[in-house]
Amino acid sequence: MTATVVRAARWADVEAGVVSAPAVLVVEGNRIQAVNPPAEPDDATVIDLGDVTLLPGLMDMELNLLIGGPGGPEGLPSPMHGVQDDPAYRTLRGAVNARTTLEAGFTTVRNLGLMVKTGGYLLDVALQRAIEQGWHPGPRIYPAGHAVTPYGGHLDPTVFQRLAPGIMPLSVAEGIANGVDDVRACVRYQIRHGAKLIKVSASGGVMSHSTAPGAQQYSDEEFAAIADEAHRAGVRVAAHAVGDSAIRACIRAGIDCIEHGFLATDDTIQMMVDHGTFLVSTTYLTEAMAVDRIAPELRKKAEVVFPQAQAMLPKAIAAGVRIACGTDAPAVPHGQNAKELCALVARGMTPMQALRAATITSAELIEADDELGRLAPGYLADVIAVGGDPSRDIATTLDIRFVMKDGVIHVDSRDHGRDG
Repeated sequence: MTATVVRAARWADVEAGVVSAPAVLVVEGNRIQAVNPPAEPDDATVIDLGDVTLLPGLMDMELNLLIGGPGGPEGLPSPMHGVQDDPAYRTLRGAVNARTTLEAGFTTVRNLGLMVKTGGYLLDVALQRAIEQGWHPGPRIYPAGHAVTPYGGHLDPTVFQRLAPGIMPLSVAEGIANGVDDVRACVRYQIRHGAKLIKVSASGGVMSHSTAPGAQQYSDEEFAAIADEAHRAGVRVAAHAVGDSAIRACIRAGIDCIEHGFLATDDTIQMMVDHGTFLVSTTYLTEAMAVDRIAPELRKKAEVVFPQAQAMLPKAIAAGVRIACGTDAPAVPHGQNAKELCALVARGMTPMQALRAATITSAELIEADDELGRLAPGYLADVIAVGGDPSRDIATTLDIRFVMKDGVIHVDSRDHGRDG
């Protein structure tokens, strides 16, 4: 197997929290074999990227590739939860969003809960398989299948457009689950058909015509059943949880990760620390979402919740909560994922802490920290390059010059080419 040597001016040792110079990475197949070895291998293919910084591939722990992206009416927001699109068309749009995400330097993502009618097909699992088999470029996907939600819950597809009863019937397989027996059946269905984690709608939200953002949407018994069913199958659970009581109920149930956590109190933040619960804060959307384009009643919720969310995150950072990077794209447009890192720094992280959130901590969340999240021998060859030094200016993560995933080059600014 012919080795590839990637040279650059600098590289980020995220574990140590430093950027060092120079950088020489030796890649064989889909693994990093050496970092700054005493001698480069003979007959290696050499890629000299010049004045850039090498980073591990970035990770987005909260997005949905199957919504947003191309195809919306000109001048209006891209399609979100529209009922016009059949599953095949929606999956093709997801493939476009996957490529956009990869070319933005994000080589691993969690697709966190389908909230569209599919007839029971797990579109994110299909997209994951196509990418893994090399049919289409995209990030490594950890799919959740359909989000588990009560009827009328925040992730019930009918509540985004306030559909009348009976207009769009949905099954347990498609995520609508009421009661302990239903939630167990729903979790089993998603795992049976390829989900690598489970997403649950634990509280109301801002962007749906559902209950108040802070309202807890499942009982403690239902949360416990969801966590038990998933954990016995060896998969983790992520909870959309805005409200404080819902966050606390999820932590008590053993749910692994809180998405958003916007209204968490100081005591609940400490509870996350004590239990080792992960937080994916999706903080950039609170300043970037086009709330002027949403319904007045939703705008009113955003005006109340978003400032509280922005005040919560610095407290969570200071307390030492395990914070992973996530955008909730397309709430943040696909391809602009790195703006979340800039927002994390604005909320109180150092640039290296933000990089850690998007690499090492995210890898820990998906239980892949033995092969993802670092530039180190034996790790998967997910390598990106950015202009400048991200330890001094985190905004350089928006300037992607090179993307390698699994040892395959997808972006190389030297020749303006890409694989795929």
